[in-house]
Amino acid sequence: MSGKSAVVAVLAVMFYMLAGSASAQDEPNQLTGIIGRIFISDQGIHGPDAPAINPFVRSGKGFTFEINFSHRFFGNPLLALSGEVPAVFNLDEDLGSGGDVVPADYKQIFVTPAMRLNVFPSTAVSPWVSFGGGFAHFSESSNLNYYGTNPGGSTTSGVLQGGLGLDVNPFQGRARRLGFRGQVRDFWSGTPDLPLADTGKTRQHNYFVGGGVVWHF
Repeated sequence: MSGKSAVVAVLAVMFYMLAGSASAQDEPNQLTGIIGRIFISDQGIHGPDAPAINPFVRSGKGFTFEINFSHRFFGNPLLALSGEVPAVFNLDEDLGSGGDVVPADYKQIFVTPAMRLNVFPSTAVSPWVSFGGGFAHFSESSNLNYYGTNPGGSTTSGVLQGGLGLDVNPFQGRARRLGFRGQVRDFWSGTPDLPLADTGKTRQHNYFVGGGVVWHF
């Protein structure tokens, strides 16, 4: 392909991207539904009561969903700034360890109002970053993972949220309001109450990886 042909091809692709979904950006509000998994790193248990075998708190990969409302405050062909409220629910985060020292599972809820900055918001493919903060709530099972009663309880903490994602808006006409989103968000929160498993940690990273649909209105 000659240099001139390559330039023409690049310009054609850019025109398609700009024309393909610019109409979707006329709508300032978005309602998003995301499904995915939360990933939490294993934590070592310290102290004389740590299990001799497998002295770790090991977390599962809890099925998680997010509902997100956002409103665009500012936008041009290069950048768009929106306020968003992601509400994320992980209703079955399994725990395991070498001893009977952790609850069988717990629930997580994160609500973190944030600002989101989209790059090239008028194109069919728009990357973005998000940063915000709010609260996290952990609600534990009443039973330990093997037997017995869990002495821990529910906790609430502040949380910081940082995210990266990609919005895809491929449709035109009546379907232009529908788009797609892939994302990774890190919720840096407090930890669940684990009185029998001292990890020495007061904060933990909760990485939410997911994808879903976006409705523009």
